[in-house]
Amino acid sequence: MAALDAAGPHDVSFFGNEKYHGQFLETKAAAVIVPRGENGGPPGTALIAVENPSLAFAVIVRHFAAATRTFTPGVHPQALVDPAAVIDPEKVRVHAGAVIMAGASLGEGTEIGPNSVIGEYAVVGRDCHVMSNVSIRERCVLGDRVTLQPGVVIGSDGYGYEFSGGRHVKIDQVGIVEIGDDVEVGANSTIDRARFGKTVIGEGTKIDNLVQIGHNVVIGKHCLIVALVGIAGSTRIGNYVTVAGQVGIGGHLTIGDQCTLTARAGVTTNLPGGEVYSGHPAKPFREEMKLRANVRRLPKFIARVKTLEAALQAGQPAVD
Repeated sequence: MAALDAAGPHDVSFFGNEKYHGQFLETKAAAVIVPRGENGGPPGTALIAVENPSLAFAVIVRHFAAATRTFTPGVHPQALVDPAAVIDPEKVRVHAGAVIMAGASLGEGTEIGPNSVIGEYAVVGRDCHVMSNVSIRERCVLGDRVTLQPGVVIGSDGYGYEFSGGRHVKIDQVGIVEIGDDVEVGANSTIDRARFGKTVIGEGTKIDNLVQIGHNVVIGKHCLIVALVGIAGSTRIGNYVTVAGQVGIGGHLTIGDQCTLTARAGVTTNLPGGEVYSGHPAKPFREEMKLRANVRRLPKFIARVKTLEAALQAGQPAVD
């Protein structure tokens, strides 16, 4: 498997974006997955027509990558597993340096990477892949087929303080994080435990690298949360929501199903579902585009006003 411009006569690639049409015409790949209706192509290259080339290529990659990946059950002798942990060494894999604390449970087919820590009474479901240097704190619950990239922290304390007597007094965070099936969390992202109750990540949601999710946040099913997003505490996000890079979302808000928040949007109020929002504060996309267009016109408007003012001060007719 290779990109169009790097593929050779023993590689397969895909063409799914017109921006790469030039690379497609010049590729040396043995075969290229293309959208239906695409007839042209470089000489000697087989074309495989499908509805969604990117998705089809992902299926091929998964197939061949799975063929090279091995899962060998067992607990490494340099792992630390508390006798009270609930695991079957013949059905899970625990790498060197990992720590599995008392009462923690691992589902069949789950792999815990080097130097990761599974806290007391935490639950990790079946076929999960917890990579290196991950922390899952006490009592947090992961569903099946969850992937945590290196450095993820699940269940860190929520950011809760009360100001009293001239000091910020820490509020105990006694809730948990609950993550649904088929969720993936990117490297060095953090999900805070609830002050009480649960911080929830819904089934199928995909979270990118360097994302911060505050305490008691509820994120629905099959959402996409892109890198450098920050979501403040107690906000509720619906299903099938896309949050683009560097979006900031305030606390105690509600974002409806099937919203899209474009890059660097700042959300300060509740947003109804089914819309695209942009800007700071976030507003419907078309409204934000009109506002930006008017801002770009401001220098001309200012120059025009100055010309009119000068004409009036000189006693001349204010004709534009």
